[in-house]
Order: sequence, then C-alpha cells, then structure tokens
Amino acid sequence: MNAVHEPWAVTADTQVLRFITAGSVDDGKSTLIGRLLFDSKGVFADQLEAISRSKYKRVQADEPDLALLTDGLEAEREQGITIDVAYRYFATPQRKFIVADAPGHEQYTRNMVTGASTAQAAIILVDASKAQDGELLVQTRRHSTLAALLGIRHIIVAVNKMDLLGWDQKVFERIRESYAKLAQKVGIKDFHVIPISALKGDNVVVRSDNTPWYQGPSLLSLLEQLPVAEQGIDGPARLFVQWVIRHGGESQEDFRGYAGQLASGTLNVGEEIRVLPSGNVARVARLVTFDRDIPRAQAGDSVTVVLDRDIDVSRGDLIVNAGQSVRVANSFDAEICWLDQEALNPARQYWLKQGTRLTKVRIRTVHAKRDIHELRETSTTERPDAEARAVQQLAMNDIGRVSLQTRDALALDSYAEVASTGSFILIDPASHQTAAAGMVL
Repeated sequence: MNAVHEPWAVTADTQVLRFITAGSVDDGKSTLIGRLLFDSKGVFADQLEAISRSKYKRVQADEPDLALLTDGLEAEREQGITIDVAYRYFATPQRKFIVADAPGHEQYTRNMVTGASTAQAAIILVDASKAQDGELLVQTRRHSTLAALLGIRHIIVAVNKMDLLGWDQKVFERIRESYAKLAQKVGIKDFHVIPISALKGDNVVVRSDNTPWYQGPSLLSLLEQLPVAEQGIDGPARLFVQWVIRHGGESQEDFRGYAGQLASGTLNVGEEIRVLPSGNVARVARLVTFDRDIPRAQAGDSVTVVLDRDIDVSRGDLIVNAGQSVRVANSFDAEICWLDQEALNPARQYWLKQGTRLTKVRIRTVHAKRDIHELRETSTTERPDAEARAVQQLAMNDIGRVSLQTRDALALDSYAEVASTGSFILIDPASHQTAAAGMVL
C-alpha cells in the first residue's frame, strides 16, 4: 500500500493527457491531486517542507497536507476551499499529465468551465460520507452536466472517503447506480467508477487491499490507459487570424502574412483556401513558423499563412479549406451557461467573442432552462405565462438553450463537430466580466 513510483525519464514524444477534477465542496479534489503528485514523485522536497510549516495545515502533525500543493492562494488556504483553477504537471513512464483543480463552490462554476474547456478527461469526485444513500449533490450534477455539454470524452467517478465508511461495498454500489442514472440523463455514454481514499492513497496510484471486491484498475493506471485523441488533425481546417503581419511594403519583396494557431485540420502549401465571412478564395503560397518555412501545418501549430494574391483579410477572419462547406450566419441557436452575477437581460446587447472575432450580440429568445435537480429542460412553451417568464431569466450558473442575433456574420460549426468555431463567450460591455460560455447547436 505504501509503494510509490520511481522518478521517470520523460521523452518529448510522450503523450499528454489533460484532465480536470470536479465535484462538490469538500469532496477532496485538491487532496487527490496532491496525492497523485506526491506518490508519482512530482513534488520537490522544499515544497513538502513549506506545506509542513503552513499555519493552515489541517492534518495530523506527521502527515503533509497534500491539498496545500494546489491551493496556493492565501484565501484558499485560510478557508480550506479552492477558488481559482490551479494547473499542475506530473509524469509517469507512460504519459505526461496536465491537471486542473477546479473549485467546487457554486459561486466559482465559471472557473470550472474554464478548466474543463480544454480537458480530455474529467474526474468527478463524490464524497461517499455525504452520499451513503446514493443521493448526489447539486454541484456533482452540475459539473457532470457541464462535462457532458463540453464534450469531455472520458469521465471517471472517484468515490472518495470510503475509508470513513469502512470500505462498505453496498454504499459504493448505491453511488455507482445513482451516477449511472445521472449519466443517462445528461448524455454521458461511458464512465468509470473507482472507490478511493485521496487522503490515505487507496486505489489512487496502486490497488488497495481494502477493496478486494473492486476488480478495476487504480486511478493512475486508468489515466495512463485512456486513449488520447490527436488534436483534431483529421478534422476540417480552422485557423482564426490573430495578427496581420505586414512589412517591407515599399519593396518588391514586401511581406504580408496572416498569423494564428491552427485549431483543427491541416493546411498545405499550394492548397486552395477560403476566408470567412467574406468568402474570398486564394492559395497558400507559404507556411512560415518563427524560424523557417514548412510544407504542411497541422492542428496545434502556430503558423503564418502567406497567400498567392492580395485579398482583404483581417483579425478575426477564419481561414478554412476551400472545398469545405461552412455555415455563415447572423443568427443561431446555442446552449449557454450563465456565469455572471448579473442575470441575463434580454433587452441588453453583449459582446460575443469567438476565437479572435469580436462582435455585438443580442439574446433574442431563451427557449429552455435546464433543471439541475430534475435533469431535464424546462421549455417556455410548456409553462403558463408566469413560469415561462421565469424560464426566460437566466441567473448565475443556469444552463439554457437560446437563440442569438449577432451584428456581424460568423462562421459556425456545431460544438460537437469543431469546438474552436462552435464555442464562444459573452462579455458584459459595462463590467467587462465574462457573462456566459456558449456552445453552438
């Protein structure tokens, strides 16, 4: 039970898995990440010494408070909660990991959405001592719903603090059955359930002798085995122009290029491309990185595209393969999670940011609001007038299906197909706060 991994040699081509820990308050998310870091030798001696001296330590004198490895803010350590998303890195011989520790408080749901937006897997923690009868907490439901909406492929349910219940198999089975019902309702097709003790380390890095009735892998073994999909290389080419580079305009060898990161697909020298929303067509003359020309760029590459002729291309425009059909529209439907303390005001305009494109937008209609308790949508057409008006009001952390009208035309994909052009945020023009995160339907 005390076995730990030895330090590793990690090569440049080792696969990387990005995952997030989520769930309700005090489920043990920060402690779990601390345990993974500690047992995988991802913690320096001076870090352990520093947390052992912390005045906010909440464990026995001879044990390190592993939660302090991720809770770095003074307010987090003082209150014993996670407020902001903390990113940590560690590695094993099989894989490198980037882990985001998301806050559990409802007030900080926006931070969970931020961390989950780039995650390939999610660990949803459930405090077994609070869910002995199988009743899952509201934040567990909300975070699971958001993970499903964001298209996170791999969901791991870590049933934590099983040691407080004497490793009761019946409690574990009740929680697993409850989560199976939740997964079916929110659209999670596949998930894994593991009984753990983040504090003691049972089933985190190695299998525990306390769970002879559990035949699955440890949490770290499962994370090492999850398939990691390439970053959209097989998808359609999508590159938002971030910067127009122009110099040497007075000479015959003047340079004009359009810099950005290829979010999905590939681009090749000589390939015909289309610029949206204008629809102008040209060919790729060069693909330039910071130190050389390359014949081909793929998803994840930051590159400057030089075209064979001069056309109007500005920051926020989208470069796609010429043969691909992409919807360009001013109105569309989306699922949004409202993140601002100020409730949605349908009479107001907001800023919409999609990639590097910024435009004014108005929410024309709220069609339905998702009930986190009942796990179903409440439609405006199903309710009497008074209740329909209530559905139209999206408050902080509400999830709703809406219709939007933008000032400028946008190139749109459904979020399920291409996340880069299917996602956006809404910004309050007065406070400059992020008002909502949205996914195009």
